[in-house]
Amino acid sequence: MPDTSRISKGRRGENMTAEYLIRQGFVLLERNYRRMGCEVDIIAMDGGATVFIEVKARSSRTVGLGREAVTYAKQRNIIKAASAYLTENGLWDTPVRFDVAEVDLVECAVEYIKNAFQV
Repeated sequence: MPDTSRISKGRRGENMTAEYLIRQGFVLLERNYRRMGCEVDIIAMDGGATVFIEVKARSSRTVGLGREAVTYAKQRNIIKAASAYLTENGLWDTPVRFDVAEVDLVECAVEYIKNAFQV
């Protein structure tokens, strides 16, 4: 049985991040894009760049910062899904960026990290 509390926190964090991105002028392309057993939370365009965004929502700092949860293994999975997306949509000629959004659910704040990791 899925942890509905964890899922609803994640969904809330993704919604807050989507609103933040729109305010920053991003164009949202996809949410919860899944391919090859991997997922990207949000895919957006920022100017001419295709941006793959991992959202980490926290209701407490006791588990650490969201960015700390984007491990090398998680990065590889995001890159794998991103590669599938770029291929499916013919976007290999666009600049690509991998960002992380840390969402503080208590403070209702988004800490946005551009270029959080590289391929």
